Amino acid sequence: MKHIRTIVAALVVFMSLSGVLLPMVVHADTPKSDVCNALGGGADCTTQPKNGVSLDHVITVVINLFSVVVSIVSVIMIMVGGFKYVTSGGESSAITSAKNTIMYAVIGLVVVAFAQIIVQFVLGKVTGK
Repeated sequence: MKHIRTIVAALVVFMSLSGVLLPMVVHADTPKSDVCNALGGGADCTTQPKNGVSLDHVITVVINLFSVVVSIVSVIMIMVGGFKYVTSGGESSAITSAKNTIMYAVIGLVVVAFAQIIVQFVLGKVTGK
């Protein structure tokens, strides 16, 4: 069970960092005009790319995918924590473990929600929307 919590925590941290840092790193290392030209759009990114894929769309899809995975894992962990709570038999250490599992899963869901908000804000600033 400790390994699952570690994996969930690592996914949440990775999701948070990738959601905040990935758009900044991509934008900081490569000028926007180069990225837009490479993707097939105009240098100002106002024209639609030829292949229909834009950088902000790719970032949004990747972040949404990570959000879905972390959310699913968090919901599963809430269910596991609930099962542990029901089957604890009144043992205080088992109840504490179950409550911690549920609490960390809920914290993971909150972090994913805030990561989505931050990513949308950053992408809005980068793309000018």
